[in-house]
Amino acid sequence: MRCREVLLAVTGLMIIAQVESVASDIRVIANLSVKADTISASELKRVFLEEKIALTDGTHVEPVLEKEGMVHEAFLQQYLGVNEDDLQIYYRTLLFTGRGCMPRAFESDAKVAAYVARTRGAIGYVSSASDVEGVKTLAIVVSSNNVERKLITRIEPDYPETLKRLNIGGTVRLRVSISAAGSVENVVLLGGNPIPCESATIAVKKWVYAAGRSQTFAEISIPFGEH
Repeated sequence: MRCREVLLAVTGLMIIAQVESVASDIRVIANLSVKADTISASELKRVFLEEKIALTDGTHVEPVLEKEGMVHEAFLQQYLGVNEDDLQIYYRTLLFTGRGCMPRAFESDAKVAAYVARTRGAIGYVSSASDVEGVKTLAIVVSSNNVERKLITRIEPDYPETLKRLNIGGTVRLRVSISAAGSVENVVLLGGNPIPCESATIAVKKWVYAAGRSQTFAEISIPFGEH
């Protein structure tokens, strides 16, 4: 009996570790009509919980889900803080009360990407290794002091051909300090694939944010993979 309990515990930990590993390789994608290049984690959550239908820049948005799988589970855990059962109950409540509707959901990364590419304002999520065309990738920003700074200039990181050929990608997580004037002062690697880290760091150091009252900090996730 004791061995069985240990086995179940180990299995549970392995599943959690797998979900967390997948979570670091999620790419949030948007239709090209979406003006923003970044989205805060809090705003992303409000969009998928249908608490808001437009981004801070005024762009109307439509959340798009995957029906199942590790990427879907990881997205719910990392960005929405709910499981699948709770999410479905939540959506049905919105539908019943007339305060929202059931978002579209698709069986695969490819179908999510295809719908996002052809649908104005659509925002979805796929694995960072997915082959996505006709969409833009949104960098996820997590503010450490609850102050969101608008990104004015974003430089895309270089994705070397050598890494593409070797299919080396994944997501780089960075912590950046932003001066009151809006320049990026420091960049620290928090996690993810360290191989494309240098390219991501060089690009992010060139980003420019709107001026603020004081220095702020933010966490940024930048996926590398097929575009």
